[in-house]
Amino acid sequence: MPHTRSAAKRMRQSAKNSLKNKNATTAVKTHMKRVMAAAASGDAGKAQEELRLAFRKIDKAAKAHAIHWNAAARKKAQVSRAVAGLLQKTGGKKAK
Repeated sequence: MPHTRSAAKRMRQSAKNSLKNKNATTAVKTHMKRVMAAAASGDAGKAQEELRLAFRKIDKAAKAHAIHWNAAARKKAQVSRAVAGLLQKTGGKKAK
């Protein structure tokens, strides 16, 4: 237990921030899995839509410092490669 009021406040802040960071990183992982699943299934339209959503979640998490900006760039490149590979297999047909 904290001994001072300021330590108690820091403990409350830390708990709140940890929860926000956990929610953000969990959302990033979920959306990355959705993109990978859509790419594995061969559905280019769904993969592109999921890619767009994943980019939003990744950028939002990086902006909130829940993940490092370089980790965000790495994750975006990873999912982009998966969708690009799918589009290359399907002849580059993009969804509208």
